[in-house]
Amino acid sequence: MVDWSTTAFMFPGQGAQTVGMAQDFADAYPVARQTFEQADDLLGFALSKLCFEGPEEELNDTINTQPALYVSGIAILQVLQKEYPGASAACVAGHSLGELTALAAAGAMSFEDGLRLVRERGRLMKEAGEKRPGAMAALLGLDAEVVREICAKAREQTSGVLVLANDNCPGQNVISGDDATLELGLVLAKEAGAKRAVRLAVSIAAHSPLMGPASDDFRKALDATTFHALQMPVYANVTAAPLTSIEAIRDELGNQLTNSVRWTESVQAMIGAGAQQFIELGPKDVLSGLLKRIDRTVKGTSLNSVTTLKQIA
Repeated sequence: MVDWSTTAFMFPGQGAQTVGMAQDFADAYPVARQTFEQADDLLGFALSKLCFEGPEEELNDTINTQPALYVSGIAILQVLQKEYPGASAACVAGHSLGELTALAAAGAMSFEDGLRLVRERGRLMKEAGEKRPGAMAALLGLDAEVVREICAKAREQTSGVLVLANDNCPGQNVISGDDATLELGLVLAKEAGAKRAVRLAVSIAAHSPLMGPASDDFRKALDATTFHALQMPVYANVTAAPLTSIEAIRDELGNQLTNSVRWTESVQAMIGAGAQQFIELGPKDVLSGLLKRIDRTVKGTSLNSVTTLKQIA
């Protein structure tokens, strides 16, 4: 059986969505189906239908992707706890949007309040992307520190915006900024020996200063939300350290939109705190794949289907 005292939960961010996500959980378990129904009622539209049937283009719209991943993650968690009474985690973390799912899973906010925040976050990020368009790109084969130097060099030459958005695992990073500066960053990355330097199919510069207006408005939503003491440690994207207070939670979620996701360091910190098994609760196996590149001595499991649920033990 799983030793929950050394188990960490991980919740993915954008990019993990797929048509059909969590549908088999909803078909097989009333608790998952009820979670989606609750979300449909609160949002005022059939998010469940969008998750289960698409269309893909609509599901990939930031304003929809974020609640879709949040609701799917919570639904899968509900099923895990139904199937394995007492299933808990020693610690938890979420990548970007997944941090809100992680906080809800750790009892920091109600499912309903979390869903409202996630929907607002997606709306504000989409709006910020329309007002201040940006771009993101994945770089493979370079250390995070080299990527930071590339971003600084590109900014110096263009006076634009370019930052390390995601330190996902050793050798896999994402940069984010305005279009022209990012284009220069891609050239500099290739000159520095990047194995791959490819644009991502997004029109927003997440985790960069271009999200400043969204961050300011999101803080208002955070101030209006009731948060509770955490039931387990949540490792923060911005600091790669456990959140220790309600004030710290609000600061983290407000700062996160304009700061880098320090995922490599977050995972290393959880391992340092005693985590030996990681369970990813989401539609794919994105974070489990990153885990293998961060530390092969720990075990990662992707809980993305009813079939994988039965393999947990």
